[in-house]
Amino acid sequence: MRRSWPFLVYALVAIVHLAQILTGVPGREVTKPLLMASLAVAVVLTAFVTDRQRVLVAPRRAAALTLLLVGIAASLAGDVLLGPSFIGGLGGFALAHVAYVLLFSTSVRRRAIPWWTLVYVVWIVALAVLLWPFLGDLQVPVVCYGAVLALTAMTSARVNVWTTLGGLLFLLSDSMLSLQIFEVVPIAGAQPWSDLAVMLTYCAGEGLIAFGVLRALAASGADRPLSTSGRG
Repeated sequence: MRRSWPFLVYALVAIVHLAQILTGVPGREVTKPLLMASLAVAVVLTAFVTDRQRVLVAPRRAAALTLLLVGIAASLAGDVLLGPSFIGGLGGFALAHVAYVLLFSTSVRRRAIPWWTLVYVVWIVALAVLLWPFLGDLQVPVVCYGAVLALTAMTSARVNVWTTLGGLLFLLSDSMLSLQIFEVVPIAGAQPWSDLAVMLTYCAGEGLIAFGVLRALAASGADRPLSTSGRG
């Protein structure tokens, strides 16, 4: 997509943040919130500035972009809150997943949920069984979060290869993060490599979801004005 150059800014912020993790250079508390902020800016510049007229005349497109931005904003809240409040961070990311599930199931869906995505159900169930003895009072919220996380991965496969890969990477990132937070296995806490793996998959997953949604909109009837498409 020729107009996807704003994503280069997001990629640059992600590279800087990942380099800070790997080298131990201070400033991660600054660049981490900038990740989702720069991704939101990339989406706005790509969709609402370069294609502003199309957004204004295509309600389905505007609704899809709104859900995408809600998901990114909720992820930003999760990034900020996860440190001081685990439940707060979990709630932020849960809201992001709800927004993504709605997005993948409405304006940008292309097909039914593929049968092979049932592997994500097995994945989450196995992860829940592994985590269960370590969760304590957090058993219910963590399992509920795992359910919406799996739904995001499953429904992401309804759109295109970019969102499918993004949903998979988001699931992988959160799975590794859960092993790290609850110290399930010793290797999960081996820093900085575990932190790097979690954030690399997270950044790539969020970026691919956003990029894939914009690609889907550009290739669909939701990208055309109502006067030419004849559909809402």
